[in-house]
Amino acid sequence: MSVVKINAIEVPEGAGPELESRFAARAGAVENAPGFQYFQLLRPVEGESRYFVVTWWEDEESFQGWMNSQDFARGHAAAGSSGAPGGAHGAEGHGPDGASAEGDGAEGDGAEGDRGSRPPVSTGASLLSFEVVEQTGPAGG
Repeated sequence: MSVVKINAIEVPEGAGPELESRFAARAGAVENAPGFQYFQLLRPVEGESRYFVVTWWEDEESFQGWMNSQDFARGHAAAGSSGAPGGAHGAEGHGPDGASAEGDGAEGDGAEGDRGSRPPVSTGASLLSFEVVEQTGPAGG
C-alpha cells in the first residue's frame, strides 16, 4: 500500500494567507514524479495552528527518489533558512518559499516560481511518515 508523508508546518498568526499563496504558485513538478499519488494542503480550523502538507506515494522509494531529484532541489533551493529538517517534506508543496520550515514536507521552502529573497513564512516544521494499512472509498466508485 501507499506511504503518506505529512509536513506539519508551524505558521505564525496572520501568515496563513501568504503560505497558501506560495503553495498555490508552486511549479507543480511533484505531480510528474514517479510514484507520486496525491498532494493536499490542509488549513487549520480549530484547536490547531499548524498547516499540514500531505503527500501520498506509491512507496518509500518513490518518496526518496523525489527527495533526491533535481526538481526537488530546484523547488527547495530557498528552504535552507526555514529550519526544515532535510530541506522540506519532499513533496512539492511541502514548503514553498520558506513555507515549510516544506520540516521536511513536499515542497521545500521556495515556491518554484518567483522566490527571490522572500523570508520564510513558517517558524518550524516536522515530517510525519505513515504506511496506509487500510483504505476505502465511496461505494460503487
